[in-house]
Amino acid sequence: MTRRTASAAALVAAAALILTGCGDSDSGGSGGSGGGLSVGSAYMPQPVSDSMAAGFLVIANDGGAGDHLASVTSDVAGEVTIHTTAGQSMEQVKDLDIPAHGKLVLESGGDHLMFEKLKRKPKEGDTVSLELRFTKSDPIKVEMPVKSATYQPSTATKSASQSSSQSSSRSSSHSAARAAAFPATSPMPALSALSTTSHH
Repeated sequence: MTRRTASAAALVAAAALILTGCGDSDSGGSGGSGGGLSVGSAYMPQPVSDSMAAGFLVIANDGGAGDHLASVTSDVAGEVTIHTTAGQSMEQVKDLDIPAHGKLVLESGGDHLMFEKLKRKPKEGDTVSLELRFTKSDPIKVEMPVKSATYQPSTATKSASQSSSQSSSRSSSHSAARAAAFPATSPMPALSALSTTSHH
């Protein structure tokens, strides 16, 4: 009886050691295989809409293997979707490619994140927490500062000038999405803001 109890205790101790080892390797996982991703230049323009906002950032891949941005979650939104811009339309996609030794640039007028079903409306000076999930690499947590609605980093200038001629939309929901995604580049948000103010 005592021999069985002792062997059972030994098994429990061995299992605990294995689990502890797993925990240790997970905690350092960001530097492991596929851990060559880093995030920079993150910002959210102060949204003009109460229900949605846009987010931009750059994901650099120093590793020798490509990856994909697969999903995003945030404390400020019920849902975060990944979009690409083609011509005059925004299109939701399942993931975006992050090339080996390359970058995935999310910027105004191009690929971007849409924060939908906002739980609160972020204001300039706030910080929004989000988690990026990838096909291969470990998740990365990002603190995204909220900038003014007209904030425009120098790297987005070319895309901004290209998208300024794409302000027309076919549906009102699409117009709202474009206004939230590109508040600094499209004249539509400013005009709509003036029209709503004049009615009140």
